[in-house]
Amino acid sequence: MPPFWRLLAESTGGRVWESDGVSAAIVPGSPNRSFFNSVLYDHAAAMVESIDRVAEAYAQAGIRAWTVWVPEADTAVARALEAAGHRLDATPRAMAVPLSGLRLPDPDPELEIREEPDYELVSSINEVAYGFAPGEFPVMQGELPALRTYLGSIGGETVACAGAFTHGGDCEIVFIAVLPEGRGRGISGRLMARALSDAAEQGLETTTLQATKLGYPVYAKLGYADYGELQMWERRENP
Repeated sequence: MPPFWRLLAESTGGRVWESDGVSAAIVPGSPNRSFFNSVLYDHAAAMVESIDRVAEAYAQAGIRAWTVWVPEADTAVARALEAAGHRLDATPRAMAVPLSGLRLPDPDPELEIREEPDYELVSSINEVAYGFAPGEFPVMQGELPALRTYLGSIGGETVACAGAFTHGGDCEIVFIAVLPEGRGRGISGRLMARALSDAAEQGLETTTLQATKLGYPVYAKLGYADYGELQMWERRENP
């Protein structure tokens, strides 16, 4: 996760604050959305000691909402964040599977899938799919060789997107989104199947993701295993 958030921050005009294995993605282009301004860490004690410094870094950047990703076993971190004003906002699941263990769906003859680095379109699809206001999903810029993006169309209209981020031998699935008019026909699973087939051809070995409750059944059907809860402890400052 830290390498992906570094790419996200730096490709959208932001930066990463780092200290003692704690990394905080600072994305000024989306100051009110904590997902983009995510904090990740290697060691629980370092995270607890860094809470105030992370808050100061976000305040200086004008960020009003950020979140710390906490594995469910790190109860001491969760308690310290709560005491500092954070609130539990979401509980996605950490999921992974060897690429050799995937169960790929049958193709949909009406679904056209293309690989295209149209980051503006990826942002706009995610905004609509997840209820963001226009402009809240920052647009990535530049050449990003570690990220492959896929678009799905029905009847010539683009209705879905997915991203595949490469780090080492792993393919992390990101930016999965389907517009309302494309839901209910398994498009997200088929987009992922294309992305993961390409990842296998690259020689990658595993795939990982963070699953929402809505996406969990889709990923489980593809063969992803559940590796536990990831708590998102959000801090939101008043304007």
